[in-house]
Amino acid sequence: MLALILAAALIQTPLPLNIGGRVAPAPGGAHDFGWPGVYFEGRFIGPSVEIAVDTGEEHVAVSIDGVRKAELTKSGQIRLKLDRLGPGEHVVRLDKLTESQSGSSRFQGFFVGEGGKALPALARPRRIEFIGDSHTVGYGVRSASRDCTQRQVHDLTDTSLAFGPILARRLDADYRIEAFSGRGVVRNYNGLAPGEPLPVLLPRLIPGQDQPRVAADDGWSPDLLVIGLGTNDFSTPLKPEEPWADEAALRKDYRERYVAFIEGLKLSRPKARVFLIAGDTFAEDVAEVADRTGAKAVRITGMDRSACHGHPSVADQTMMADRLEAAIKSSP
Repeated sequence: MLALILAAALIQTPLPLNIGGRVAPAPGGAHDFGWPGVYFEGRFIGPSVEIAVDTGEEHVAVSIDGVRKAELTKSGQIRLKLDRLGPGEHVVRLDKLTESQSGSSRFQGFFVGEGGKALPALARPRRIEFIGDSHTVGYGVRSASRDCTQRQVHDLTDTSLAFGPILARRLDADYRIEAFSGRGVVRNYNGLAPGEPLPVLLPRLIPGQDQPRVAADDGWSPDLLVIGLGTNDFSTPLKPEEPWADEAALRKDYRERYVAFIEGLKLSRPKARVFLIAGDTFAEDVAEVADRTGAKAVRITGMDRSACHGHPSVADQTMMADRLEAAIKSSP
């Protein structure tokens, strides 16, 4: 029996990967991942495919040919086989659904066995990068109630239902998401984690770890850059110990540092058109930042915010995708 198992393992063929999002190299050719919305895709011919992943504490979804076949919600090492897939070419995909603010998961690969054939990885014509906060993450988006425990927030978050992946699917684009709930441009929700707003976290390959960091030549060059930051800067009152004398000083700092952040991003993303989400509490600030950087401000208002803790619902996320798509298609 052992010899048969070893023989089966020897004839398994790993699939070339299309990877969406940031990953860190791991032993044995594996990939560690922690940012929201990371995905892996492979193409093959054959009746079956195996997926090997250590989910850590996260939930992931497995799809074949665009149809979700399984959601893996059990922690730890999982090896899933999907068979009786029918003749012809297939695409297998694994999507990270939940948000990990610490730790990471590990993807070990897609594999086809005897009778299967690996094909070159997918390549889409467009690339989009999304930088943001909990709205970009899809925080608790599956919830039908604003009242959620922290466990429910984790389990009901689904980045695949957020505006970024919705928009990318419509535009036939690969994407990456660097978003972290509670973070802003200069200030985080309720003044938490001072000195670590989203721009400070952005260079990390795993959001909760200072190392490793993104290489300057990682090859990522998006066509579109969508940034949604500001809700957390202004959603809670300033505390006496915070460095801004008043809200006017906070808003001035927000504008200046947002401009600097965008100009820095443009240097490493020279072909990207930049779109900035402007929410109800910071629309005027974003309008000024857009004017100064050549970005396009996209006004988002009228959300029902019926998901966890008053976050955008599935309908809200779809509306945001609608408005961004209209702005993108109407811009030169």
